Amino acid sequence: MGLAWQASDLRGVIALVPTPTKEGAEHWRTEDVVDLDETERMIRAILQDGATGVATNGTLGEMATLLREEWERFVAVVWETVRAIDPDRPLFIGATTLGTRETISRLRYLRKLGVRGTLLGRPFWSQLAPEAIIAFYRDIAEGFPEIAVLLYDNPEAFKGPIPTPVYAALADSSTVIGVKYVSLTPKYRADMDAVRGKIRLLPLESDWFWAWTLYPDEALGCWSSSMLCGPEPVRYLAEALERGDIEAARWITHRIEWTYEPFLARQNFQEFSRYNIPLEKIRFNAAGYVKAGPPLPPYHVVPENYRRGALEHAARWRQLVSEVQARRAMLA
Repeated sequence: MGLAWQASDLRGVIALVPTPTKEGAEHWRTEDVVDLDETERMIRAILQDGATGVATNGTLGEMATLLREEWERFVAVVWETVRAIDPDRPLFIGATTLGTRETISRLRYLRKLGVRGTLLGRPFWSQLAPEAIIAFYRDIAEGFPEIAVLLYDNPEAFKGPIPTPVYAALADSSTVIGVKYVSLTPKYRADMDAVRGKIRLLPLESDWFWAWTLYPDEALGCWSSSMLCGPEPVRYLAEALERGDIEAARWITHRIEWTYEPFLARQNFQEFSRYNIPLEKIRFNAAGYVKAGPPLPPYHVVPENYRRGALEHAARWRQLVSEVQARRAMLA
């Protein structure tokens, strides 16, 4: 059995979703923390509202904090919900762990369910050398040749970016079809050249327009967690790029950037990475599109000034949703 999807299938917006949790989940005594009803509602909503694919259990998806049995229940609901709506919709379930053997165990569970894609970062207790990164993803390809990999590249979480030669090697001998690419740095051009169209480098939605201006035939998709604050701005961007409307794409990109101004992720990414999970949960809950619930310990502690920035970002995003709705109504 071959891969269900190739790089060319990663188009539009891949939504990075949180793991909804129940009230009180921030306390270490709490068990059975996942809100499975909200999980199903969230997945149905985001697919109906414009996401062309879904990825779960990255950093903001609480991969580091869920118990194994909680993760299993969550991903089973996600899988069943996506399958009921559209079994061919790209779905990448997170399986990143601290070691190859535990990741293999998680992937065996996903295979048993029938899941055909995984969001996968490399083990990161110790920083992996380039040759070890290549070996890890090749081991995954050998063990699970039918599971497509959306590579999770986060330089803070994994203690460095994926080196360009590693991308070149993975393009030739792995099941990696796409990358959750962290940001457009000077390295982006070299990485695009290295993958030679065999791997789709997915930028963040606020970088998508700029990536598209450089590579209009290749930058055909993005990833977005902000879509879970309200999908309208990101859907508007996707539609503008699909029809080649540069003016509309530039306008919405600038407005998305405006919403991010008070958010710590844009002010100091290294510092943001210490508080990623609680700040993401704060903005999701404040925006109101999804009931994300509280963050799980130990990532539930956050300084008040950072909290205020996340709340202001959510308020700006809600305003932008209204602006997009008004713009659509005016042009209707």
